Amino acid sequence: MKPSHIEHIGLAVRDLEASIRYWEEVFGLKCYRVETVADQKVRTAFFKIGDTKIELLESTDADGPVARFIEKKGEGVHHIAFAVDNLEAALQSVQKKGINLIDPQPRPGAEGLEIAFLHPKSTYGVLTELCSKKTTGE
Repeated sequence: MKPSHIEHIGLAVRDLEASIRYWEEVFGLKCYRVETVADQKVRTAFFKIGDTKIELLESTDADGPVARFIEKKGEGVHHIAFAVDNLEAALQSVQKKGINLIDPQPRPGAEGLEIAFLHPKSTYGVLTELCSKKTTGE
């Protein structure tokens, strides 16, 4: 597996609207998409910086993974996502190398991508997401 680029950096935030204003007012960026991903219990907002995106993540549920992350570690960097051509092959490759998977199979993510997370206990404490464009069902 070889990622093509950093797809996005995910940032956990308590208040999505206030965080959007920060990125727009301080850095002059434009939020181009806000989306709810119900099965992940988050609302997301995206900013493009070159070939990389910043993804803001606000929990929609007090028991959601982002809410638990903020409760434990506070707001800030939640994960880094790498773009791969074939997500299923990438998951098989990293698993063969001893990496524990949170998601053994791809699942739907924001912006119509397929995603899967690698467990931070296997990635030196960094929650790592692999993502690719959907290859089936469209």
